Amino acid sequence: MFVTVFLSCLCIGAFVGFLSGLLGIGGGLIIVPALVYLLPQLGISPAVVMPVALATSLASIVVTSSMAMLVHHKNHNIPWPLTRPLMVMMALGALSGAFIADILSAKTLTQIFALAVISLACYMLFSLKSPKVTSMPDIKLVQLIGLATGILSSLMGIAGGAILVPVLSYFGVHLRHSIGIATACGVMVAVFGSFGYVVTGLDRLDLPPWSLGYIYLPALLGLVATSSVFAPMGVKYAAGLPLATLKKSFALFLMLVAVKMLWP
Repeated sequence: MFVTVFLSCLCIGAFVGFLSGLLGIGGGLIIVPALVYLLPQLGISPAVVMPVALATSLASIVVTSSMAMLVHHKNHNIPWPLTRPLMVMMALGALSGAFIADILSAKTLTQIFALAVISLACYMLFSLKSPKVTSMPDIKLVQLIGLATGILSSLMGIAGGAILVPVLSYFGVHLRHSIGIATACGVMVAVFGSFGYVVTGLDRLDLPPWSLGYIYLPALLGLVATSSVFAPMGVKYAAGLPLATLKKSFALFLMLVAVKMLWP
């Protein structure tokens, strides 16, 4: 089963990496549904499929987000005075989210993921515009936003950029800086969320072999091996394609996937 999962996730990782580079979307939105479909086919217990998918997705994001953060740092896209308090709160939120996920049923986790994906897909599909304010709110509100984003990101198996970038843009942060901040915070979400899923999964006896807590290592290795290779290819092809149309098509695809998860 190790080889089967590894080879399957090599293909998923290539697809995820290419789309991430092409459309600038988070890989977790693709990885989680793909693993939710794949893992039951391999005889893995339905009771642990969703947390395994979330944990493995977050673990794969550790590598990709770290590489992206270094690039943004070199390009001076990360305003650290604003980023640091957000990173701390998002790390705490991500860790909390993993413990929350451990006490929720697989059905509830699936519903949370699907409904959140539908909301994000609607935002992408209809290009929703919101009025912007010109200054950041009080630091306590910023930290609360970080905590909530970290929890939801951990429950969805994503880095959180799809949530954080629109929020920061609303508060008048330049888009380039919003993306840089979200990337740095995504590293914290991935690291602390993954750690939380490792700790909470250590006592589960129904996990498949080669698991580290809820993280399924064969899937993780396959995802990381190809996603980092194909992401630059996606970036390369992005310049010559109608990205607005592609993003709307992808948003519609995400909505269909989410609806299928709600009503299997």
